[in-house]
Amino acid sequence: MKKLLGKWLSIGLPLLLGIYLIYYKYNEFTPEQLLEIKSYFKNANYFYIFLSLFIALFGFMSRAYRWKYAIEHLGYKTRFYNNLMAVCVGYFMNLTIPRSGEFSRALVLKKYEDIPFDKGFGTIVAERVVDTLIFLLFVFTSLVFQFKVLKGYILAKIPIENLILFSIIGFIGFVTFLLIWIYSNWKIVTIIKEKFSGLIEGMSSILKMKNKWKFLFHSFFIWFTYILMFYVTIFALKETSNISFGAVIIAFIFGSLAVGFTNSGFGVYPLLVAEIFMLYGVPDTAGTAFGWLAWTSQTVLMIVLGGFSFLFLPLLNRK
Repeated sequence: MKKLLGKWLSIGLPLLLGIYLIYYKYNEFTPEQLLEIKSYFKNANYFYIFLSLFIALFGFMSRAYRWKYAIEHLGYKTRFYNNLMAVCVGYFMNLTIPRSGEFSRALVLKKYEDIPFDKGFGTIVAERVVDTLIFLLFVFTSLVFQFKVLKGYILAKIPIENLILFSIIGFIGFVTFLLIWIYSNWKIVTIIKEKFSGLIEGMSSILKMKNKWKFLFHSFFIWFTYILMFYVTIFALKETSNISFGAVIIAFIFGSLAVGFTNSGFGVYPLLVAEIFMLYGVPDTAGTAFGWLAWTSQTVLMIVLGGFSFLFLPLLNRK
């Protein structure tokens, strides 16, 4: 019962948040602004939308190739099309329950390649560690080069007194966390330490694998395709076509966070992207339209590829 309740909450809460944000956001627009948003959809240059989706396909294939190297390190061989369709199924499942795609990928591998679930899932965890590190690299680089813009935005949203208070609370919380981490014998802390140790082990296994440089190349290439497909999409609207690459990176980061913490960014993604674009002079209506164009096109691609993968996996693996 608890598992069932947790499952429905993991689906329902992010979905309700998305619905609320959509309702809240569009209540702020006047009828004229809503018509303006519709005109952006009508007059968008969809060539760049389709180009971004074409670029996304290379990211999907690169992720499947990268996975192959991690699996080979464990002594297993897999067929590329099974890897690719497992990746597509994973993206599809993330549209329902956040982060459920990782489990789905490992299950597909177990069913069609007879690779133990725990080992298949372990390779996916190692991938996630690398992806997180690369994402943090983007975040750090963006904070350095776009510090003035973000500083002005934060100060406009949060009074300086509150920022100081949050900083003090954050510092105290960090010190408390370190003390608990080092000295505590609580069961929950022990479990977290074991999980963390597993992540470290996963990272070290990457450094020991035969094709580690190919693995790392594909890791960076995957994120290159993510950014490129986002960048290409700005040319679909005249109002977003002239924004700086720095603005694109910041919007990409916030959009990625929305995707990671909700049902693939439903409702949250367009709102955050529009907020960031406004910092760089893009009208709220245009930024919102862009966010929905980017999110909808990517979501449709994941649904189509995931649906085809569910269909063809059993057909291509008939004995």
